Amino acid sequence: MLKLNNIEVTYLNVIRVLHGVSMNVEDGAIVALLGANGAGKSTTLKAISGLLRVQEGEVTDGSILWNGERIDKQNAEEIGKLGIIQALEGRHVFGHLTAEENLIVGAFNRKDSTAVKNDLEMVYHYFPRLKTLRHNIGGYLSGGEQQMVVIGRAMMASPKLMMLDEPSLGLAPMLVGEIYDIINRFNQEQKTSVLLVEQNVRVALSIAHSGYVMENGRVVLDGTADFLRNNEDVKEFYMGLSAMGTKKSYREVKHYKRRKRWL
Repeated sequence: MLKLNNIEVTYLNVIRVLHGVSMNVEDGAIVALLGANGAGKSTTLKAISGLLRVQEGEVTDGSILWNGERIDKQNAEEIGKLGIIQALEGRHVFGHLTAEENLIVGAFNRKDSTAVKNDLEMVYHYFPRLKTLRHNIGGYLSGGEQQMVVIGRAMMASPKLMMLDEPSLGLAPMLVGEIYDIINRFNQEQKTSVLLVEQNVRVALSIAHSGYVMENGRVVLDGTADFLRNNEDVKEFYMGLSAMGTKKSYREVKHYKRRKRWL
């Protein structure tokens, strides 16, 4: 179980980005972290994975616990060995390596070559397209294929908690549905916890068990996926729906004045 206790994050000892963020990710659960650009979602993931230090950031208050062990003072390599794996936003593939070599990179901490081979077949089970593309150079794959490689590489690390940052970004709706179906199946079949950062609230809540809404570095709302789907503010401000559940027109959005209830 992952537990964030009132954490604050500061960059360059000056810029405070997170202000008292608390959340839990239960074992085997899919948790959605929702919000607009600049809300602090990606910073939250980097605080958990230890990647903050690369950007001269640090957790300056509060604590992050993994199965009761404090990890906010550990480095990214140590955290990765615990089974906490982050797939970064933006489809970071090694452009000069093949698709299969990119996947194998995800298993660099693994010592059992047989297990690595079995997990490679497991990834190909979830992403059959990657098996046909396994000898293709990563830099020449399409955006959707690169996203599959990034998620598959995270799967290769045998994660206990897999954190995905904007997996739907820039993808066609049909491909988004396919990738989210695979994430859901992986969670159910492998019992891996998933912390999912998304701006596409509708698709994230279609597979999540619960979620948190962030604004300006704070959690402003949390609850089950059903609760968030039916919350009036979530529907209006994040899903573009009216109180009646119908799509709002541009004119309605442009002239909309009501404040969010959590402000």
